[in-house]
Amino acid sequence: MSTAKVIALLATGLLSGAFMSGFLNVVPAFYEVPVNVHLVYRTQLMTHNGITMQSLMALSIITPLWYARLRRRLTPVRNLAILSAVLALTTLLITRLGNVPINGIIKLWPPQHPPVGWKALLHTWDIYNAWRTFTALGCFIAFIAASHLKKEETLTGSVSSSS
Repeated sequence: MSTAKVIALLATGLLSGAFMSGFLNVVPAFYEVPVNVHLVYRTQLMTHNGITMQSLMALSIITPLWYARLRRRLTPVRNLAILSAVLALTTLLITRLGNVPINGIIKLWPPQHPPVGWKALLHTWDIYNAWRTFTALGCFIAFIAASHLKKEETLTGSVSSSS
């Protein structure tokens, strides 16, 4: 197994898993605790997530492209790997252009007294979060598909039922 394939599977899998865990577990829990706990925890989480998630997004863009370059003559493999990278880039753009600006606003709120309409802004954040979660999941699925195609399958255009 190539280094590019191993790193891409790891990066895209961790990225997808991190976003899915947040989407399914962390975000719902935010709304089940007092608002001051919610906002303090959310702000601290942003601090810890910054480097980790951006690094995973970068690796999830770069390593599938590296793998696509290595498998450039195998069109379906190359295309799925590129799709994986594009979905990771989409995840990054949603995060940087959607979630991060809202995070900057949230950091300024006093936890005991958030501004009027604070839930509406968090709802917008949740929508961006859902989109980036599903693009990250798509990134992982696309790379799994790319990594499981066999050379014979891509050359003949047929896919066997066993791997």
